[in-house]
Amino acid sequence: MNDLISINELKKSPQADNILLFDCRSNLKDPEAGRLIYLEAHIPGARYADLNKHLSRLHVPGVTGRHPLPDRNDWINQVQQWGITPQHKVVVYDDVGGAFASRMWWMLRWIGHGNTAVLDGGWQAWLDSSEDGSEDSSEDSSEDSSEISSSQIPEDLPVSGFNYAALDALTLTIEVEDIDASKQVLLDAREQKRFDGEVEPIDPVAGHIPGALCSPGSANLDANGKFKSAAELYEKFAPALTTDQQEVICYCGSGVSATQNILAMRLAGIAEPKLYVGSWSEWIADPARPVAKKSD
Repeated sequence: MNDLISINELKKSPQADNILLFDCRSNLKDPEAGRLIYLEAHIPGARYADLNKHLSRLHVPGVTGRHPLPDRNDWINQVQQWGITPQHKVVVYDDVGGAFASRMWWMLRWIGHGNTAVLDGGWQAWLDSSEDGSEDSSEDSSEDSSEISSSQIPEDLPVSGFNYAALDALTLTIEVEDIDASKQVLLDAREQKRFDGEVEPIDPVAGHIPGALCSPGSANLDANGKFKSAAELYEKFAPALTTDQQEVICYCGSGVSATQNILAMRLAGIAEPKLYVGSWSEWIADPARPVAKKSD
């Protein structure tokens, strides 16, 4: 499966393709918001992947970033509970251009499950394709939906009787102690004003890692919220990549939206960079680490 799937490709996929859908919509300022909008309406058959419950472990204030990765074995167990097998094709979506869905895409590849894709255009693409009324997003009669009919998300499905044999990771991470902008290309996925330190709506300190370059995830998308062409994406990233030998690191506020930059680079045919999972929120957890701003 390619890293990106269009709404037409998804709708035309035969049942034999064993596709499992996951709704990854979230809100960094309101942890419950994603669950609530999922309950209001979602693509039929989709299950909900909670950024905080499923795609992260609890952060340690003053030590980790806001969304540290779960233990790899815990993540494998969660994948089993969802009933994902190596034979399944997993499609993930959100409503912000893949900024949240790419985290699950990246994490599945972290356990070697490369058969996963982000729905291009996400939830809006589904709504646009359903304007003729042929699809009803508010009801879900699929057995795989866990029969959601109340105001509560059900508990995780029971383990389906198999052991998910994780493969070697297809993704790479880097730890905070190995960050060195003098030897690496650091790409920050946050918007320019947050990068410059002019505004900071989430974290207690504004700015960026010294030596980093601003490469906002929003610039990966066209006016319709879909990914730009491979050529356009390559043009965006190429100026920052002066040699093939340079180590490229992607980060953001907490290791979530940076994965959308990683996806975009793969779509552009660029070698996959590493993810600094802790990102800005981990970097500033230690006041001894330097901070840069536009005014500096």
